[in-house]
Amino acid sequence: MKDTASLARAVLQPGNSLLAAGYCMYSSTTILVFTLGGGTHGFTLDPTINEFVLTHPNMKIPKRGNIYSCNEAYSEGWDDNLKQYLKTIKTGKGESGQRYTQRYIGSMVGDVHRTLMYGGIFCCPSDTEVHHN
Repeated sequence: MKDTASLARAVLQPGNSLLAAGYCMYSSTTILVFTLGGGTHGFTLDPTINEFVLTHPNMKIPKRGNIYSCNEAYSEGWDDNLKQYLKTIKTGKGESGQRYTQRYIGSMVGDVHRTLMYGGIFCCPSDTEVHHN
């Protein structure tokens, strides 16, 4: 790109203009998850053949999970409605009647991947205390 404005126009596109999206996660296994617009698919690296193998075709977030993921260290600056909602699901007084448990890795890819696989909620809400810009 010749200038910053051209670069910004090329990069800052609405989500419905995306051609592909994905992530790769390395832990006890290496997983590649991506979409080309016709479904989301997960591939696991098979170290014996050094290739990614389709292990999770047509991934979909389950309709309901029981895990929520957010950094509650910032909760004092969160909107009161969000704090009340989290209290509701933690105590099992939400729509499902099921108590949610909190899991927060601090790595967005890991937290989002768990939500994609098992359902639940991932959020990174704005706060007025620590990040008050």
